[in-house]
Amino acid sequence: MSTYTESPNTLEIYEKCDVLVVGSGAAGHSAAIAAARAGCKDVVLMERYGYSGGDVTGGYVIMVPNLSWYNKQFVRGLMEEWFARLSVIPDAVRAPAGDELGSEDPVLIDFWKSIHDCVSRGGYDGCKPSCLVRSVYFEPNQLKIEMDKMLLEYKDSIRVMYHSWGAKPIMEGNTCKGVIFESKEGRKVVMAKVVIDATGDGDLFCQTGAPYASLADGETRSSTTALVWRIGGVNYDAFEQWKRTRPEAANALRTKLSEIAGFRSAVLPSNQNDIVWINNWHADMDCTKIADQTKTEMETRDTMRTVLAYLKEVCPLGFRNAFIYDIAPQLGTRCSKRLKGEYIMTANDFAFSKEHEDVIAWHSTICQINDCGPVEIPYRAILPQNVDGMLCPGRHLSADNVAIDWLNLIPQCVGTGQAAGVAAAVAVADGVSVKEVNIKKVQDILVSQDVPLPRRDDVDASYTELCKAHNYGLDTALAKKAKAAAEGKGEDISKYRQW
Repeated sequence: MSTYTESPNTLEIYEKCDVLVVGSGAAGHSAAIAAARAGCKDVVLMERYGYSGGDVTGGYVIMVPNLSWYNKQFVRGLMEEWFARLSVIPDAVRAPAGDELGSEDPVLIDFWKSIHDCVSRGGYDGCKPSCLVRSVYFEPNQLKIEMDKMLLEYKDSIRVMYHSWGAKPIMEGNTCKGVIFESKEGRKVVMAKVVIDATGDGDLFCQTGAPYASLADGETRSSTTALVWRIGGVNYDAFEQWKRTRPEAANALRTKLSEIAGFRSAVLPSNQNDIVWINNWHADMDCTKIADQTKTEMETRDTMRTVLAYLKEVCPLGFRNAFIYDIAPQLGTRCSKRLKGEYIMTANDFAFSKEHEDVIAWHSTICQINDCGPVEIPYRAILPQNVDGMLCPGRHLSADNVAIDWLNLIPQCVGTGQAAGVAAAVAVADGVSVKEVNIKKVQDILVSQDVPLPRRDDVDASYTELCKAHNYGLDTALAKKAKAAAEGKGEDISKYRQW
């Protein structure tokens, strides 16, 4: 490989701050807001695009799944605040109501089963009966506006730097002291007491000496990329009726769409009846590789007209007047580099309902080992090994190549981001490193920010009672297989990861 030696350069310090958040996606935006609410008055939020939200607003991941289990909503905090704020805007949000969660009413089940993941997943022995789930569909552009409004409410505490790409950590020994960034103004520096790497791909921690892993297994959902696009002028209710009355044709359609596109594709509902989105999965791709990024975008756009024409031909009831509404402005990313943190989450966290004294999120997820029940995410899963002054929340959190499939979705990005922001604020206020932060203080503030955590006197006891009543979801056949595998008595459960 030929090389070029860059000349030494003196860089301008553009900002100094207490907390620097790099990346304003679901994790980073949440970290900045949470830090400000925890009392930090000196936060800088750096983002490469001109808006916040990352995959949710720019990648058009316009549904967040499994915020509840039975009749309890375990994922709250800033995640639920998004939707509470959007709910006052007509047609911006579509989801089962809070008082409907866990309902087994057959009429409600029939109504909501056409909206993907609003009815609990099943199909495995020991799973709960079908019931309504808090899975929320939303309009990404309305959320883009709302996320800016949230930042503007804290304009005295948060300085936003859009169009700024965090490029390289500044290290003094094993401590991160700031970040070099690139922008239209050139190459400059932000110095900080705490840096939060919320890039999603570990763009910063991978340069610090902290151990990390890449996702080399091409069989997982996480090792796929996407370019989401939306179709307008549809009648989704009519399309759903067509699928119900012609199940064999509907199954054939799902297969045919992927054949036409050349990669797995699916028509999904949205927050309104006249728009659907086309999600896709380009297999064995790395969203940090130039070639894979380019191939994903160009191949997807190359097939859009063909896919739309096919839908109009075979299902005119739903697509007669359909047209390409818009294309996501950024690549759909799932996973690339993963932190090897002070704790690495595995399938055993789900199969054994592990308890962590440093728990920062107690989330229902899409993992059917424990029937999509709540799992504890520890603070150590966002703490890099061998490096101080940095936290790493979001889809690159510390998990192995099986567990990451259940932990890199939007709710977990928001939850770990909110916790990272609070931890950074507490560390700065107490004058300690993020590795020495008082986790009890962090947990106290998270609970005050509407984040339910286990084993707390100030959290509704009915949450724990629900978990105990249903054995933490561990009566499934998959949980028993996972436990047997952990004890060396059964099959490897990794093949079940693609739920």
